[in-house]
Amino acid sequence: MELRDMLEMVRTGEVSVEEAEKYFAKKPFEDMGYAKLDTQREMRSGYPEVVYCSGKADEHLLRIFETLYRENGEVLGTRASKEQYELVRQSIPEISYDEISHILKIERPGKQRKGLIAVCTAGTADIPVAEEAAQTAEYFGNQVERIYDVGVSGIHRLLSKMDTIRLANCVVAVAGMEGALASVIGGLVERPVIAVPTSVGYGANMGGISALLTMINSCANGIAVVNIDNGYGAGYMASQINRLGLRS
Repeated sequence: MELRDMLEMVRTGEVSVEEAEKYFAKKPFEDMGYAKLDTQREMRSGYPEVVYCSGKADEHLLRIFETLYRENGEVLGTRASKEQYELVRQSIPEISYDEISHILKIERPGKQRKGLIAVCTAGTADIPVAEEAAQTAEYFGNQVERIYDVGVSGIHRLLSKMDTIRLANCVVAVAGMEGALASVIGGLVERPVIAVPTSVGYGANMGGISALLTMINSCANGIAVVNIDNGYGAGYMASQINRLGLRS
């Protein structure tokens, strides 16, 4: 919960002054021994803590989800497995899982999504990373337009969607192979472009390094690059940019 939200609830009488005082008096994190959950991150940065699920022990993952759900009323987990979904679902039946993006989440009902972020991919093999970006942005309250399979090998596909892409406050360009999509989009729009290299490609792709180097060395202006396959990082940054666009 953001500071402004709590103050607004006090103003409207939904929360008493005493309840608000107890809320603000809480520790800035909850020490669970194996984890220190940053329960006040949303108050500081505008977005709550997100769970990276891969590699976590079952008991740790379950308790982390339960605690964050209790504190925030919603939880987002990335890189989750189907088995982790089944585990958490036993405690939180409302939890949902997407097998493409590997996102595990439960959201507050009635959430409004504002502004516009365009998430584009070069090919269909890039969609899992793109979905991680798109669903992260949606979880953080942003409207997302998905524009998939518009890579430079058939550039007419991209050009046919430029009117839609230009409406967005921010564009996420997800591509493997040589990673040229971000440079092309960067030369066609006036908004910031977040380039996401993926590990899609043949041997010389070197697990996404070729796309990463292309994007870092782009001659197009206004391009920022996140790490290989980091859809979450792109979705988060796009959310921040879209929020600024809504304030202007």
